[in-house]
Amino acid sequence: MELNYKTFGQGSPVIILHGLFGTLDNWQTIGKQIAERHMVYLVDQRNHGKSPHTDDFNYPLLAEDLHHFMESQWIHEAHIVGHSMGGKTAMQFALDYPDMVDRLAVIDIGPKAYVGGHQEIFAAMLDLPIEHITTRQEAADFLAERIPDEGVRLFLLKNLSRQKEGGYRWKHNLHALHEHYAEILEPVIGPPVDQDTLFVRGGNSKYIEDEDWTQIQTMFPEARLETVAGAGHWVHAEQPQKLLDLLLPFLNGGD
Repeated sequence: MELNYKTFGQGSPVIILHGLFGTLDNWQTIGKQIAERHMVYLVDQRNHGKSPHTDDFNYPLLAEDLHHFMESQWIHEAHIVGHSMGGKTAMQFALDYPDMVDRLAVIDIGPKAYVGGHQEIFAAMLDLPIEHITTRQEAADFLAERIPDEGVRLFLLKNLSRQKEGGYRWKHNLHALHEHYAEILEPVIGPPVDQDTLFVRGGNSKYIEDEDWTQIQTMFPEARLETVAGAGHWVHAEQPQKLLDLLLPFLNGGD
């Protein structure tokens, strides 16, 4: 599995992993600022962005993809940053390959199993007659009838790609992600690891509750938790500077 990626800067490597329905482009602004002190790798996970599409999808597999990526880039150890689904990939990788992780930053996700909340989004995208769409606005209008949150719609529409031969397609592998959605919700599993770990949650998000902290510290005993006020689940989009104010000292302390 040869993952698509972009890289900026120089210094100790930092690998950033996006969330469900995301792409590496979602993290370019923050990645370029981190790149002032580090070699930053923005990675499309499988079935997302420009990385290969496959029928298989689970966290051990995504962690193995990251392992292969690091070996192919001759990266023996890196700081790993992951948001949401990418945060679970990052945690699973740290559990599976602890010697390859220097510092771990997990954005608005915990290691636990989650109850699904994307069913309406999947239904809207699957119902979109994408083979008949002739303009991006047609897709936007269709989704507006099904998904009331404009921010969510704009985020999803970033995955709409115009084909050279005409028409549109989703950048992500929608059918595989839908088929494996239950596995996306599964917990990450492994023995405790003692890397320096930063968990960041949005103050308006429910993905990391206070009662989750005992389990998190059991798996990541060196972890600390920070809360970003005024942010929901997409902390990096809603409060990028506040997130950077937490990430930069944490990552730079690992130099």
